[in-house]
Amino acid sequence: MQLETDTADLKLRRIIHLLKGFSNQGRLLKGPWNPGTSMFIIFTRSSVFTSKSKLSLYFTMMKQSACRQLTEPGFWAGVLVVLCTLSMGADVHQDLKTQSMPSRVLKRHKRDWNWDKLYVSEELPPQNPPGKIGKLDNTFFNTSSRYILSGEGANKFFTVNENGDINVNAKLDREEKSIYKLSASIINKESGKPLDKDETFVIVVLDINDNSPVFPPDLSGSISESSETGSIVMTVNATDADDGSTLNGKIEYKLLNGTDLFYINKKRLDNVGEIRLLKSSLDREKQSQYIIAIQAKDLPGKEIGNSATTTVTININDANDNIATFKKGKYTFNVKEDSKQEYEIGVLDVDDKDEIQNKDPTFTIQHEFDEVFDIKLNNEKDGILTLKVPLDYETRNIYTFHVNVDEHTVSKSPDNQGPNLQKTAEVSINVTDVDEPPVFNQTKYNFSFYEGQFSSPIIGAVLAKDPDKTGNKIRYSIEDSNCPVAVDPVQGHLSVKRQLDREQQSLHTFKVTAHEDVPNGLMSYALVNLTVLDINDNAPEITNGTLHVCESDTAGTIIGTVGANDKDESSQRFTFTLAKKSTNFTLRRHPNNTASIELKHGGFSTESSMKYELEIEIKDGGNPEKQSINLVQIKVCTCHAGRRIEYCKAFAQTGVSASALLAILLCIVTILVIVILIVLRRRYQKEVLVIKSSGDIHEQLVSYDEEGGGEMDTNGYDVSILSSACQDSSFRPGLGPSLYAVVKKPPACKGDMGMMIEVKKDEADHDWIPYDTLHIYGYEGSESLAGSLSSLDSSSSGSNLDYDFLHEWGPRFRTLAQLYGVDDSDTDSFD
Repeated sequence: MQLETDTADLKLRRIIHLLKGFSNQGRLLKGPWNPGTSMFIIFTRSSVFTSKSKLSLYFTMMKQSACRQLTEPGFWAGVLVVLCTLSMGADVHQDLKTQSMPSRVLKRHKRDWNWDKLYVSEELPPQNPPGKIGKLDNTFFNTSSRYILSGEGANKFFTVNENGDINVNAKLDREEKSIYKLSASIINKESGKPLDKDETFVIVVLDINDNSPVFPPDLSGSISESSETGSIVMTVNATDADDGSTLNGKIEYKLLNGTDLFYINKKRLDNVGEIRLLKSSLDREKQSQYIIAIQAKDLPGKEIGNSATTTVTININDANDNIATFKKGKYTFNVKEDSKQEYEIGVLDVDDKDEIQNKDPTFTIQHEFDEVFDIKLNNEKDGILTLKVPLDYETRNIYTFHVNVDEHTVSKSPDNQGPNLQKTAEVSINVTDVDEPPVFNQTKYNFSFYEGQFSSPIIGAVLAKDPDKTGNKIRYSIEDSNCPVAVDPVQGHLSVKRQLDREQQSLHTFKVTAHEDVPNGLMSYALVNLTVLDINDNAPEITNGTLHVCESDTAGTIIGTVGANDKDESSQRFTFTLAKKSTNFTLRRHPNNTASIELKHGGFSTESSMKYELEIEIKDGGNPEKQSINLVQIKVCTCHAGRRIEYCKAFAQTGVSASALLAILLCIVTILVIVILIVLRRRYQKEVLVIKSSGDIHEQLVSYDEEGGGEMDTNGYDVSILSSACQDSSFRPGLGPSLYAVVKKPPACKGDMGMMIEVKKDEADHDWIPYDTLHIYGYEGSESLAGSLSSLDSSSSGSNLDYDFLHEWGPRFRTLAQLYGVDDSDTDSFD
């Protein structure tokens, strides 16, 4: 009986596996087979049930998604599975009733796992006991084995009991995770060893409509005001977190306002809504922006469902659908007559309701006046009236003309039409008089004059006049003092002041000033170009005036070619001839204004002391003809092949050139100046005694170092106040304090030195030179109140000398007082 049950079981399993090919929406898993019953488990995408009686309960739990299931092909596949299973159950049950003999051959059936996808709905609250969503089945399962779950959500969201039932322990959210991948194992309870290989399966979380559509932020679009009906304005793309393959994730749109101008498609497969133009009646000038409210709802086509609302901004883009017109019918401007070309007279305002980029007016000036005036556009696309040519008040002081405005790029049906449009305006220009400077009859004058002597200095005349009605007189002048041309201040005649030389300057350019002969009169300038014409006043000059002859040259050898140059603008037809005949060289003329020098014989040697020179006469052929005689020097050289010079004999210098003489003179003058400066410097460094005309001798006392100021101290002390000294050099102080202390001078033993000094003094006194300088080295003379500082008249022993007076002379003589004084305490008293 057990074998029959197993056979029926195998038969049932084969039928179930065959049904897999028809649908993958459900799975039939057999529980422990009970003969005589038809209990079985049917797994579908949304739930699980164990008998036909529980089928109605399943549809009750899935009431919310029932409509969706009816529209899907998987639903009908599930129904087909149920019907086939019921029919197969009846057949199996009938087979079990029939008695059969036990078979001697045991058929081995496959041992493996039996399951497919399991399904569970999201947002279901946890139940107690936990809700069952499936069952594990393995042929190795018995009382000594158990199942183990592992993988995503195992033992947290999903558990398995001892019978293999898979339960849900927590509420799931499909938007967080829609599929869980798990693995099932079967092990021995006692040993823990696996009884079969692990198998994986998935649990799919079924969606419910628990999310509302969401709009992106800041939705805006734009469309041209000239767009046709049906044109796309913008697209709206709301999102729904629910399953997009079901109606829960499908979105439909609806406009809540603005439906008179716009509409939106209700639903699309990609959840994108297109706002389109309902009719082509947009006008930006009337309304440039629309705020439209949009509703997005899931479960399209049903009254129920989640929804969201947002607003979008639709901007109307401008099109050139308005004709430009003048703002007024007449424009009046005042223009000074001295205004320059391109001067902006005024603005012709234009009215155009379109935006600046679509404002494109075109102006047309009345014929004849378009040669004087022009119109260009400014940044605002208005017309700017400008001058093409300068105006003259004295010629015409008012201009009146018409200007038309048009716009060729406007649309075919502009908003403003009709004959009343202001497309023509009258323009009046009043020319105002200004005090203008003199105007020359030419902006530039060109004259020419021959160089050299002249019979008449007049080269031409300039003319200017006052353009004003007053017609003031004009005076002319040339401000450049170096200009060789003078101008008549009244008539404007130009004349040369000196001879011109074309070779020095061939063109003279200067300005002539025209000044109104009134106080504070205006002035203007004219440019004058004076071209100096050439006369034949320069003699030709030779070029290549140095040649050489080689010792190896023979008769007929051309040793060189000479040419000529002329500063004048002549025809440059030069004639070459020998001014003096030569026994050694001949000259041959050529048509190209050159001449070659040929040898009459050879045999030249550098050992010879003879000097070779040729005098060549050159004529320029001008009128009058100029000629010159030029000296050509010829050197004798030792040459290599091809007349390449190796060594040349130098020319003997028979005189000194002017430049060499000038250099020598400059050197001599420089040496003389240096000598004089040295002598003067030495005389300046000597100490000089000046003898006044009164006959009194003034001596200069030079102080040294602290005691006398040193060499840098050249303050002279006038000691004439000591003239009351006695002839024996003794000093008798008066009643008042004396400048110098009394010095007891020993009587001088005048020897040969003293006699010599006296003789020199006598000679100096009778000299005719008014001022003498007496340098005293040994004896200051009897008139010196301080006595002599020389050692010539001093005694060999200084014991009879008293130097205590040095203490009375002050700080300058403190060092001498310390050296020659007697009492040190006196020295300290000066501190």
